[in-house]
Amino acid sequence: MPSAWLSAALLRATALEAVVLAGHALLYPTGIADERRPAPGPTGPPDDSPASGPAPAGTTALPAAAPPDRPPVVLLHGFIDNRSVFVLLRRSLSRHGWRHLESLNYSPLTCDIRTAAELLGRHVEEICARTGHREIDIVGHSLGGLIARYYVQRLGGDRRVRTLVTLGTPHAGTAVAPLAGAHPIVRQMRSGSVPIEELRLPAPGCRTRFVSFWSELDQVIVPAEAACVDHPDLDAVNVRVSGIGHLALPVHPAVAAGIRQALDAHASAHGSAGAASVA
Repeated sequence: MPSAWLSAALLRATALEAVVLAGHALLYPTGIADERRPAPGPTGPPDDSPASGPAPAGTTALPAAAPPDRPPVVLLHGFIDNRSVFVLLRRSLSRHGWRHLESLNYSPLTCDIRTAAELLGRHVEEICARTGHREIDIVGHSLGGLIARYYVQRLGGDRRVRTLVTLGTPHAGTAVAPLAGAHPIVRQMRSGSVPIEELRLPAPGCRTRFVSFWSELDQVIVPAEAACVDHPDLDAVNVRVSGIGHLALPVHPAVAAGIRQALDAHASAHGSAGAASVA
């Protein structure tokens, strides 16, 4: 029966969430400090125009055979979290040939999505100048995805961000938010908030491709479908994930494989808005 299956799946997902939470609690201290930035490369400052050629192809190449010109990937964590949440995803990307990986921390005292998005924009410009790439990709978990989307859609970040992958991000707001009355940025994640409503406004010509991973068992995003990107002006694919919850999205191997495919599929999938799924 569907209800019995859902109860069993939810029970398994809840148990997995507890395991992920315990593991992340152990790793959390390792991500408090900002990571060291590498020295600037010899490629020089980037051009302001978007890349005109096709994006690299090949979804599972070994590092030695990986396309050398993949753009940098910026990993952006969620609320009251830090870069340690991406330890496994970062390792997965590195093993499959991504060379420019950077995790950004923003303060838990940040009280406004726009302020965080402006800070992200400054980081992106610094990364582009240092690496010589005109564009980057971003993977954002939960609030991190919302901050990145605001930067892309409302602050002109689409000229720098080729693909934005979000994991359990409340694109339409969430009815369940811890301490919703206490922290301003959490209140901004609720449906009807000013930032959420601004993201509903027209965004003609937005150049960034959106790939949103969402789970029907996500107990933080309510309703779960609020983690989907639904906007007539955006090139978006929503990927349904089965059997896991909110905390497991950045660490699950099936999701990591889907993220790698999304980052490498930019050119071939551009303009193919729709839905997909991973087990």
